Amino acid sequence: MVRALQVALAALALAACSVNPYKATNRSYRQQTKTLAAEIRENPLPVGADSVPLPPYWVGTVNFNLRKPNFVIIHHTAQNSCPQTLQTFTTVRTQVSAHYVICRDGTVHHMLNDYLRAWQAGISKWGNITDINSISIGIELDNNGFEPFPDAQINSLLHLLTTLKSIYHIPAANFIGHGDIAPTRKDDPSSYFPWKTLADRGFGLWYSDTTGVVVPDGFSSLTALRLIGYDIKDSSAAAQAFKRHFESDTLKTWGDPDKKILFTLYPRYE
Repeated sequence: MVRALQVALAALALAACSVNPYKATNRSYRQQTKTLAAEIRENPLPVGADSVPLPPYWVGTVNFNLRKPNFVIIHHTAQNSCPQTLQTFTTVRTQVSAHYVICRDGTVHHMLNDYLRAWQAGISKWGNITDINSISIGIELDNNGFEPFPDAQINSLLHLLTTLKSIYHIPAANFIGHGDIAPTRKDDPSSYFPWKTLADRGFGLWYSDTTGVVVPDGFSSLTALRLIGYDIKDSSAAAQAFKRHFESDTLKTWGDPDKKILFTLYPRYE
């Protein structure tokens, strides 16, 4: 008992002596959220014009809550370490951020409240949605894009996704990658990412066995890709994003095996 108390006191002393290098940016975070909270508390501005009568007083509804995220976008950082990414996300000039950063050892940094809008998706499109930042949670995995993802990192990701799906009731189809929503610009979370492992746990959809599948002559790969959600404005980029996600394949070819996978998969997104 005495030994346990000594260990606990030593840990507290160590924590008290440690200096948080992000003390200044944390202060900025608190100030920005305080400003946003003040904006939310303000009465909505009246909408009026010469031909639109204004009411005599403002009436606020009592039935509301916070808007919740409905997508999860998974990235790799394309950087060389967690500290490098944390520095990037706490530097104003970079203009990029994410809600979560998961390090190689599984450490999870929750950098932004889930209800706030991170700057992680950039110019992107999924189905008819073009402002993905406003409806999604961004998760960055510390990975340079050219190496497998460690088990500890994936295990932490799975725990986090379980929590997010439970809290926000995010549909399985809405767990996607940055390369899926921005196929002409991005390839994260790379062909090394274990999408099937996630799909087996309910985070993303997957295709069934294609043995014996016969694709009808009239089947349109582009239509199927569009129905899944891909932006087919650049058809080659969309096809390559699909192959990277569902086949861990970075080749730019497109053949019967790809069509069979797409044919068995796309109806699940309808």
